[in-house]
Amino acid sequence: MKDWTNDIEFERLSPAAVLAKKLVINPLANYLPASWIKGWLRDGKSELALANWRDPGGWRSMVISYEGNPKRAWDRILVGGGTIPKALRNRRKLAARLLARLIDQTPHRAHALCLGAGPGHIITDAMGQAKNDSYATLVDISSDAFEFGKTVARDKGLLDRVRFIQGDVREVRIDERVDLVKMIGICEYLQDEQITAIAEALGEIMPPGSGIVFNSISKKHGTDRFFRRVFGLNMIHRTPEQLQELLAPAGFGEFQVFPEPLGVYNVVVGKIKSQ
Repeated sequence: MKDWTNDIEFERLSPAAVLAKKLVINPLANYLPASWIKGWLRDGKSELALANWRDPGGWRSMVISYEGNPKRAWDRILVGGGTIPKALRNRRKLAARLLARLIDQTPHRAHALCLGAGPGHIITDAMGQAKNDSYATLVDISSDAFEFGKTVARDKGLLDRVRFIQGDVREVRIDERVDLVKMIGICEYLQDEQITAIAEALGEIMPPGSGIVFNSISKKHGTDRFFRRVFGLNMIHRTPEQLQELLAPAGFGEFQVFPEPLGVYNVVVGKIKSQ
């Protein structure tokens, strides 16, 4: 499984950029008065800031980071040079590749369940890369994410292979076999007991050998204080091992960890163990 990702072209930081962030950029971002930074972003009409103020960590801000070509000057600085946006794009590539290979390992038409899916960029990337046929159920609390998601799926020729369900991932129940679960970008916003409850529900509908793909987030980006004060992002930082401990009681195991090169995210693949 480790050789699945060898040829991915990730975004990286030069040694000089790492040093500049550590000594100058991150301290300024973290400790300048938040009111100053918010004012600059507001006056500069930052779309990334506005998206996070409306819905911290929501799908709109994710799309801005994924696309990587904003129009506003402040957004070009944040999205083009920020460690988190770069790491998000790395995570997208990494998760999509892993999901595609898991689809190809499924001996029948694979059904992927995507929790906190947003508009579905990662799973549709994966379906497009996979050789085997698949279909996906996308669950998100934001209905407007799906209007955008339908355009994404249509552009990739996948609209007839995805369905969208609006709802809280902690409450939605799926009454059919699930071969693969994607939980990218949601564990950092859930409490331990919420992750445990979701894992228990998944364990009831996933057959032995089926896979789950999720991620951890670390503080190596160096700007947690900035995101909390300025964007209202209160993420829960856990190690891959801590997340594995939350999923293991529901029957998940055989975990493999795939770090992206900036050290911010680890994408983890696990499988339901045989009873």
